[in-house]
Amino acid sequence: MSDPALSSVEYLPRRVSYPPAGVWLKHLFWFLITFITTTLTGVLPLLSLGDSLEAQLPETQSWVDTFQQIALLPSLYFQTIGKLILFLPGHPEALLEGLTYSVSLLFILICHEFGHYIACRIYRIDASLPYFLPSPPLIGIGTFGAFIRIREPLPSRRAVFDIGVAGPIAGFIALIPIAIVGVYLTQPIPEGFKAGLVFNDPLLMRLIAWFLGVDLANSIGGPFYFSAWLGLIVTSLNLIPAGQLDGGHAVYAVFGERLHGIIAKFAFAAMLVLTVLGMIFFNSPSGLLFLVILIIMLRIGHPEPYDNTPLDLKRRLVAAFTLLIFILSFTPFPIQVNF
Repeated sequence: MSDPALSSVEYLPRRVSYPPAGVWLKHLFWFLITFITTTLTGVLPLLSLGDSLEAQLPETQSWVDTFQQIALLPSLYFQTIGKLILFLPGHPEALLEGLTYSVSLLFILICHEFGHYIACRIYRIDASLPYFLPSPPLIGIGTFGAFIRIREPLPSRRAVFDIGVAGPIAGFIALIPIAIVGVYLTQPIPEGFKAGLVFNDPLLMRLIAWFLGVDLANSIGGPFYFSAWLGLIVTSLNLIPAGQLDGGHAVYAVFGERLHGIIAKFAFAAMLVLTVLGMIFFNSPSGLLFLVILIIMLRIGHPEPYDNTPLDLKRRLVAAFTLLIFILSFTPFPIQVNF
């Protein structure tokens, strides 16, 4: 039973100050760095710099050669990045491709994180501005994502739910037009072309392709397609019902602490099975990322709010809509490797 005296604690008039200019500048700095790394990453599909990097490495015939390769990697990496930067001024079409990717991907991430942040402001919860995490070009997708820090306990299950689902709902709505444009602009696969990596499409992309009459199985996507695809993968990852992931917050708010733990263990078992099946039958190692994150989340408990009053019907309907978002975003084997 919840304490009646706490039933309105989320609405108490608390003063939450706005971040000073210095804090805005710090977050803006990391956002701009992430903008640069995602832009450079978006240019790479048009170039063969990754192949040229591999070609510069000596052949390995012994352990000594292997260690020499490892020692050469940092200098070759920075040389490749230098070539990439020097390549851009004379090729505005490549820069436009990179900007299309970075702007669309960061737009999705911004909407997701500010969904959380605005919900925190509504409840007068002290939370940080979004932190954007850059990743090195040629390694990954140009960013490790973004997050906000919530600096105080959440007052009620309603607040846990609203703040938890606001991010994925906002990000999902933001990516829909990007996904539509991305699917529409896909190009037929050239004859004789064989991709080393195959990106399997979430249900939303397949539905859009069906509506537009596009054969995704025989198409190559561009920057809009890949930013929407990544947005869907990030959304599905966040909505896994475990720990303090967005899906974990939603499940805790809807079902309470006990079922939250049971569902998280079930989600881990299901992902473990999918990861093994993916590696054996589909040459898909991508489930390992989901599995590692779930292992971490299972070790992190969910903080108990002051007010445990169950959710109302309106929020339960929103929970059903959030489950639909997860179904539309999730694909069990996102990436397959063609040997």
